[in-house]
Amino acid sequence: MEKYSSPANLNGLTLRNRFIKAGTFEGMTPGGVPGEQLLEFHRAFALGEVGMTTVGYCATEADGRLNENMMYMHEDIRSELSSVIDSLHEAGTKVSGQMGHCGGFTKNRELQRPRAKGPSFGLNLLGAARGMLFCDAMTEADIQALVKTYYNAAVFMKSVGFDALEIHFGHGYGLCQFMSPKTNRRTDRYGGSVENRMRLPLQVLDAVREAVGDDFPIIGKISMFEGVKNGLSFDDALKMSTLFDRCGIDGLITSAGTSTMSPMLMLHGENILQPMLKAEKEIFMRLVLRVAGTFMFKDHPYRENFFLDHARQLREKVNCNLIYIGGASNAQSFEILMQEGFDFIQLGRALLRDPYLPRKLKSNPNYKSPCDHCNECIATIEHPDGIHCTKLVKPEKSVSRQAS
Repeated sequence: MEKYSSPANLNGLTLRNRFIKAGTFEGMTPGGVPGEQLLEFHRAFALGEVGMTTVGYCATEADGRLNENMMYMHEDIRSELSSVIDSLHEAGTKVSGQMGHCGGFTKNRELQRPRAKGPSFGLNLLGAARGMLFCDAMTEADIQALVKTYYNAAVFMKSVGFDALEIHFGHGYGLCQFMSPKTNRRTDRYGGSVENRMRLPLQVLDAVREAVGDDFPIIGKISMFEGVKNGLSFDDALKMSTLFDRCGIDGLITSAGTSTMSPMLMLHGENILQPMLKAEKEIFMRLVLRVAGTFMFKDHPYRENFFLDHARQLREKVNCNLIYIGGASNAQSFEILMQEGFDFIQLGRALLRDPYLPRKLKSNPNYKSPCDHCNECIATIEHPDGIHCTKLVKPEKSVSRQAS
């Protein structure tokens, strides 16, 4: 308990404890502009004494967004984004920005290019209801342009006050599409072997490092395995992690699964098919969910620390910080993770249910998050109120005042 509650260092950045709020796309940037809603969402974690909170899915360019209300990194939002980050610093937390790109998977109505682009030609099921059924394969010129968007975004993000950057290498998004043999069917130097499939992700890491300097924390979220036929395997992920480590990443986040093909693998708990059907407004997408839902949303019963066996093996392979994510919601789980040698713990649903979890643990070591892993929060991403726990009872005003 002393370890996870004590200050810790991440490439020169001191966090007040080992807890990091995971990037969970907030759905709180209407028109792509951050504001008071996004600030209040993250302020709760600051008042709850999380060491660092993560602003989810900061797209590196306009065409990197999943939808037109996602935020992307550009000068027109400088003042608004700086204001949010400054306020969170005043509330006592560090702030990480999750760098993401959708690749060939989007429903963005404001797409500037004719079609979304990924490693290979294929289906874009997310955009099907909007007439965006296919994605094209990137040329080498497209790939170098994509790397440049990460460089430019990193320069911008450091300048507006982010304390760390998290590059999203997992969950089926753009960079993961290159890493996975399921979605990368290229025959050039960006496809085939693990080393070739890692060429783009490592170029991105190098570009971000060049943009922010050696003494600025860069971490990456990976999928240790995808859980689908011909998808990313754990053996692949072990090799990929050693490459990231060798190329100077400061930390790896040990997730798994994909948002597009195996979302329940990354979550575990109650199946999200019914909440997703209830939330989906597009008739075509509801039809797709009904037809393919039983294949996409396979049951994975919840258990504490459900990725521990795989993450433990990864711990033995790399020297960089390891940031555990996956089914930790109580002190016993946190203590096990510290004993296993993990450096930080990312929490998503447990903090959505109770943003004050780290603070409460200080006075009650037996406290556990009341999250029951119903996963209904996942279906609220495009809710007018943004992502939220459907069972959350907001703290009493007296508690909020005391925390502030």
